Amino acid sequence: MKSQFSISMITKEECSSILSAHHYLGGSFKSGFNVGLFCDGKLNGCLVFSPLPVPEIAVGAFGLERNDQGGLFDISRLCVSPEVQATEHNISSWFVARAIKLLRKQTTTRAILSYADNDHHTGTIYRACNFNYYGLTTEKKDFWIKQENGSYKKHIRGKVKGLDGEWRPRSRKHRFLLVFDKSLTVRWKNEGL
Repeated sequence: MKSQFSISMITKEECSSILSAHHYLGGSFKSGFNVGLFCDGKLNGCLVFSPLPVPEIAVGAFGLERNDQGGLFDISRLCVSPEVQATEHNISSWFVARAIKLLRKQTTTRAILSYADNDHHTGTIYRACNFNYYGLTTEKKDFWIKQENGSYKKHIRGKVKGLDGEWRPRSRKHRFLLVFDKSLTVRWKNEGL
């Protein structure tokens, strides 16, 4: 029963414990506005709202300059323990909706962006929370550096010239936006639901 659940702000360490155990990207992330999902005092999930990862996203999405990007958030991590998801129908969308209310109560929130990695999910939770769908991100590639043992490690930043490795396609992501500031005009094409 949803009445047994509550949400509140949590620390980066608390988020990391849930993400390490249950999220495909693990427990490493940039902390932001961190919200936890609790039942009987036990942490069962987390959601992290962060500023947009790069300013170019707001330029492309809204045509906003770098000095006009306040109040724009990205859901950088969302995780609910599998045990809770299995027994509590729609708990993830319930959690996201309440976390958004908390964010809006405590901050100026103009818009929220979220990506759903095409290799792992399609964003059903965001659709259920009335986000608009703006298609897949453009195709990109990442450089993977060949290690001495023959394995490959993804190159994070910097030049790749002279490095032994290969270019691999990056998984595309579904883009979802929830806009609260009616003065914002979305430049991306709305792909509908």
